[in-house]
Amino acid sequence: MKSIFTTKIGMTQVINEDGIVTPVTVLKADDNVVVQVKSEDVDGYNAIQVGYLNKKEKNVKKPIKGHFDKAEVSYKRFLKEIRLDEKSELNPGETISVDIFKEGELVDITATSKGKGTQGAIKRWNYGRGPASHGSKSHRVAGARAAGSDPARVFKGRKGSGKMGNERVTVQNLKIVKVNTEDSYILVKGAVPGPKGGLVQVKQATKSL
Repeated sequence: MKSIFTTKIGMTQVINEDGIVTPVTVLKADDNVVVQVKSEDVDGYNAIQVGYLNKKEKNVKKPIKGHFDKAEVSYKRFLKEIRLDEKSELNPGETISVDIFKEGELVDITATSKGKGTQGAIKRWNYGRGPASHGSKSHRVAGARAAGSDPARVFKGRKGSGKMGNERVTVQNLKIVKVNTEDSYILVKGAVPGPKGGLVQVKQATKSL
C-alpha cells in the first residue's frame, strides 16, 4: 500500500482554466526515510518503519538513538509503521517521496483532530436546543438520562457532555489536485483533520466511490 507522512500547512484554493475554484489543503512532505524493514518470515508480518521530521541528537534517548544508528539514518521526530501486503523492496536509508502519487488519484487521509476540551451535548452531538420560553430553565442540556425505577441506571453509550476532539480520524476518498515533486507538496481537495503543523498520513484509498 502506498503511503507517506506529511505536515499540514493550511488551506488555499486552486482556479482552473474554466474559472472553477477548488478548495484544497496543502500538505508538505519532508524526507520519509525507511528505518527498518519487517518481513513475515522474521516478524510475522510485512511492513516498513518510516522516520519523519529531523530531530536534534541531544533530544534523542539512547535506546531509540541506537535504532537510528543501526539503520545509518538521521534522527527523526516521528517513527511510524506502514503495513504492506508483500515484503518491501526498499532498504533502510532509502526515502519515500511524493511522486508515488499522481494527480486525480483518490487517497485516504489520517490525522489527529483538533482537541476542543469538555463540551456540552449540543456542540458535541448536535442535540437540539430546549424550549426558550414557558418558564423553561433548560436550554442547552441533553434531557433525561434514563428511567427512574427501572432500569434505574444509565445505559452504556448514552450520548452526553464530555471530552471532544483529539481523536485519530480518517477521511476517505479525497482527490489529489496537484503533486509538486520539486518542493514536495501535495494539494488535496477539501478539508483535512487536525491543526496547522499537525502530522498527516496520506495513503492509497482502500475503497473507491
